[in-house]
Amino acid sequence: MEKKKKGEDKNMGKVAIYPGSFDPITYGHIDIVERSLEIFDKVIIAIAENADKRSLFSVQERLQMVKTIFKDTPNVLADNFKGLLVDYVAKTNAKVILRGLRATSDFEYEFHMASMNRSLNTHLDTLFMMTSKDYFFVSSRTIKEVARLGGGVEGLVPDLVVRRLKEKFKLPVKKKKQISWDD
Repeated sequence: MEKKKKGEDKNMGKVAIYPGSFDPITYGHIDIVERSLEIFDKVIIAIAENADKRSLFSVQERLQMVKTIFKDTPNVLADNFKGLLVDYVAKTNAKVILRGLRATSDFEYEFHMASMNRSLNTHLDTLFMMTSKDYFFVSSRTIKEVARLGGGVEGLVPDLVVRRLKEKFKLPVKKKKQISWDD
């Protein structure tokens, strides 16, 4: 009998859980998911329901966006959870939590969370992946703030997210004004 490897589910292979609020999902998040599929057979994007955090999009809206974005990627699943991440991970049989890091400032917080998760479940590991250089400055918080103020976030989030942000903030689709020497 072949020994089962850490983080491997007999029906799904090596599985990682990528938890977060994803409010909204950005190309930085997508970059982490796509690169992690080179390591894992399946990635579950686990959207956290956090009553203490004021979200722009509901959990169902975020779930729908993630499912739509990854609809052609069968080895990426989207789900949501309440409560402790370690309890959710235990229900999935995954043994690895995936976390993206943008800068060294992210590391301290993520290190503390990984340490706490490990103390709650000693069979659980956290894998940190650096976000691509193209997206290290992108955060969901910044995307929401720029969009709210009418700035363009195209190229930093999928078109679906751009549209949903404009709907949330009741922003018109702007036509670019042509500037000429005669103006």
